[in-house]
Amino acid sequence: MKSIKNHLSLVIALLSILFSIQVFLIVDRSINAYKENLANNYSVIAVSQKRLTNHNILSINKIISNAEELSPDSVIKRLNSDMQNKNIELLKLSLPKFYKITLSYYPSPKEIGKLTADLLRNSSITKVENFSSNHNTTYKLLLLFKSVVTIFALVVIIVTILLIFKELKIWQYKHNERMNIMGLFGAALWLRSAVLFRLAIVDALIASFLALCIFLYISSSPWVLQQFSYIGINIVIFNPLEDFAIILGVALSISVVLASLIVVGHKEEV
Repeated sequence: MKSIKNHLSLVIALLSILFSIQVFLIVDRSINAYKENLANNYSVIAVSQKRLTNHNILSINKIISNAEELSPDSVIKRLNSDMQNKNIELLKLSLPKFYKITLSYYPSPKEIGKLTADLLRNSSITKVENFSSNHNTTYKLLLLFKSVVTIFALVVIIVTILLIFKELKIWQYKHNERMNIMGLFGAALWLRSAVLFRLAIVDALIASFLALCIFLYISSSPWVLQQFSYIGINIVIFNPLEDFAIILGVALSISVVLASLIVVGHKEEV
């Protein structure tokens, strides 16, 4: 019964670390997907005194993905719908050219500033509207959310690693006498510590496969998928190959490294 409790405590501790890592991956993917949606809906308006080709605008900055000239008809209709056709045509000729510029990805405030400066550097462009106020607020909120999740995940990982280290230390003390006897008979350090490493590796495998089952269930849950659809994003919640490789690697690495530190410390004490 005690052995089961020891295994259970290590498995739960490792599972909390793996859960924190996977949640961070999900949040990172969600933010990137949300940025893509924002990039599709976000655009910069440039005003030019003369007509510019799509090639001219694309060459201004590599972040620009497309440029579309806006029709002046809607603007003219708002000004006066009773104007004669001749006057309307003359007004169209006198109006500057408006371009809707879409970007290849959602930029940072620094990139927006550089884009605006690059556009204004063109002698034909007289004004640029980048909606920087709304853009900066949204971008900062995304960064804040990601930072909070990152800090929370790091705190959970650090605290849990300390708990795992303490648990492995207790397991070592329970087998200390047997390890010392084996040492007196000339057994190698790795052989004396085989029980500790076996415990660490077995529990890492159990925690990894439990995490696999949990996240496979979560990724196929209709309720979870519905929550993502509400905010208009579609992401891979859990990749059975890539994500499981990360989870398994992290679990084995933490367990083996902590067990190795305990063994080296025990060797120094002896």
